[in-house]
Amino acid sequence: MTFANVGTLGAVPGRRDALVEILRRRNRDLEEAGCLLYEVGVSDDDPDTVFVMELWTSVQAHQQSLSLDSVQAAIQEARPLLSGQMGGFRFEVTGSPLRD
Repeated sequence: MTFANVGTLGAVPGRRDALVEILRRRNRDLEEAGCLLYEVGVSDDDPDTVFVMELWTSVQAHQQSLSLDSVQAAIQEARPLLSGQMGGFRFEVTGSPLRD
């Protein structure tokens, strides 16, 4: 069953765009690991927050992706840009009115 991970990452004040740059880099390893969608967004209403929406083939695919070298490298690069404030939720997708 498809797994969704939707969350927010707090950025150090003034570093949001640098964090977005790291998160938006093309990473084919994610596709191979089972990532169906990875969207990064921002809002002027919350200038130090980055929004991330992920869809995965399974919760296991998501968990296993965290051990990929490319993902670990991105995490290490992003870590100094994070304020430590995070939020969000995870859930199993049960369906959509856009597909059978």
